[in-house]
Amino acid sequence: MKRRPMFLITMLAFGFAFFYIPILSMIVYSFNESRLATVWGGFSTKWYASLFSNRQVVAALILSLKIAVISATIATILGTMAGIALARFRKFRGRTLFSGLVTAPLIMPEVITGISSLMFFIMLAEWIGWPAQRGFTTVTLAHITFSMVFVTTVVQARMSQADRAIEEAAMDLGSRPWQVMFDVTLPVIFPAIMSGWLLAFTISLDDVVITSFTTGPGSTTLPLLIWSKVKLGVTPDINALATLMVVVVGLGVVLAGIIMNRSAARARADERMAYRSNE
Repeated sequence: MKRRPMFLITMLAFGFAFFYIPILSMIVYSFNESRLATVWGGFSTKWYASLFSNRQVVAALILSLKIAVISATIATILGTMAGIALARFRKFRGRTLFSGLVTAPLIMPEVITGISSLMFFIMLAEWIGWPAQRGFTTVTLAHITFSMVFVTTVVQARMSQADRAIEEAAMDLGSRPWQVMFDVTLPVIFPAIMSGWLLAFTISLDDVVITSFTTGPGSTTLPLLIWSKVKLGVTPDINALATLMVVVVGLGVVLAGIIMNRSAARARADERMAYRSNE
C-alpha cells in the first residue's frame, strides 16, 4: 500500500519535469550571449532588444493579438448563446442536429477544418467575389468557428449545474425573462464565460494549422512566423519571443483567476440573498 503513492508521486514528478524543464531551459537560454541557442556564452539581454526592433515580429504579434481578441469575443458571444440554449431548452426540433453541428469541430482534426475552410472561401470567391484575398478576415472567421465549440462546452456545463430556482425566484418577484438573463443568469455563469473567452483567445493565438490554410500573403501571424524561423534552426531571439509569451500568458492566467474568484464569491453572495428574499 505504501508503494502505490510513491509510484504515483514519481510519475507525477516525471510528467511535470518533462513538461516544464524544456520551458525553463528556453527561458534561461533567451538570455544567452551566443548566437547558438544551445551553447551558453554568457548573460545578455541583447536578443530582447533586437526582438523589439524587428518590425516583422512586431507586426505579426499585433496581427495575432487582433485576430485572437476579435475571434475570442465573437466566439464567446455565440458560444454562450449556444450553451444556454442546449442547457435550458432540452427539447426542441433539431436539437440533436444543432448539438452535433456545434460540437463537430471538437472531434474533427484541425487539418480537415483548415482544408474545409479553405475550400469554402475559394467557393465564395468564385460565387460572389469575396474574399478577394485571404487574410485577416478569413483567419478570424475560421478561428471563430473552431473556438466557439470550446466556449459552448464550458458554458453548457456551468449552466447544467446552475440552480434554476434562483431564476424562478426572480421571475416570481416580477422580473422579465430578459432581466433574469442579464441580472441573474449571466452573473452566475460569468466565471465560465470568462474561462471560455480565455480558452478561445489562447487557441486562436496558438493556432498554426488552420491559420496556414486560411491566411494569405501579407497576413503572417506570430505562430506562423515562429514556425518559419524554427525550420532554419532555433535562435536566441525565438527563445526571447517565446519567453515573453509565457510571461504574458502566465500573468493573464493569474489575473483571470483573481477576477473569476471574485466573481464566483459575488455570485454566491447573490445566491444567498436570493434564497433569503424567496423565503
